[in-house]
Amino acid sequence: MLVVLAVNSKIPADGSPFIEINLIICSFFLALFTLGAFLMRGSGCTYNDLVDIDIDDKVARTRSRPLPSRRASKKGAIIFLFGQAVLGLFVLLAVSILQVFTFWLGVASLLTVAVYPFMKRITWWPQLFLGFAFSWGALMGWSVIAGEISLASLLLYMGSICWVIGYDTIYAHQDIEDDAIIGVKSTARLFGEQTKKAIAILYALALILFLASFWTAVPPTQWAVIPAYLGLLAGTFHMFWQLKNLDIQDGKQCLKLFKSNSHFGIILFTGLTVSVLLYSESLKI
Repeated sequence: MLVVLAVNSKIPADGSPFIEINLIICSFFLALFTLGAFLMRGSGCTYNDLVDIDIDDKVARTRSRPLPSRRASKKGAIIFLFGQAVLGLFVLLAVSILQVFTFWLGVASLLTVAVYPFMKRITWWPQLFLGFAFSWGALMGWSVIAGEISLASLLLYMGSICWVIGYDTIYAHQDIEDDAIIGVKSTARLFGEQTKKAIAILYALALILFLASFWTAVPPTQWAVIPAYLGLLAGTFHMFWQLKNLDIQDGKQCLKLFKSNSHFGIILFTGLTVSVLLYSESLKI
């Protein structure tokens, strides 16, 4: 949605039908990206579970997953992974219909997905590599509409990485004791009792980078883009709420706060969507 605003803000208000076409294209790609995110997240989880089957068997929370509990076989998981990957490829080809560059950008994202499961064995920052993978959509979405990777998209990508590190650190605190026993590394173990301060810094960086991305793409010089900034402001309060309620000793609360980050995403998406719709109306005569 941010890239649609950025592109459309450069179109003169001369009654051109470009904005209507852009909204149709935006809706089309939004549906494809939703489907692609569902498939790739699913395939990423399947791949991660295959790589981590021995670790998951030693962690109380993950021991009941299909592979470590033997409710699913490795062969079945591999076949399932292949099916998800094939469907994901079809979505990628459809998404890349306007920009060949987007296809190769999507292929490059597979590297971040491939290395992530191994990082918890190597570095204290596996959440950073998760951020690389999970945030790639910011670059993909931008390239589809604009045909390039701009400064605004890079700022959005970096902000998303900080956000992912923050909320997945909260998630990782559920398993911190088991992880310490089996030697799995994480930012939860790295930050320890300083987790709340560390997440506050990460969330602050995310918000600053998101604001910089918004400002670079569409400065708030027109009333139609104000809802996007209000959405970011509302998201800021949501992050404050998370930090206020965070108790790293309470696994259930950590899971609740982790899941609440979907609300943060919805808040930002809603603000941007309203701005796109208002801007489209402002160009009509």
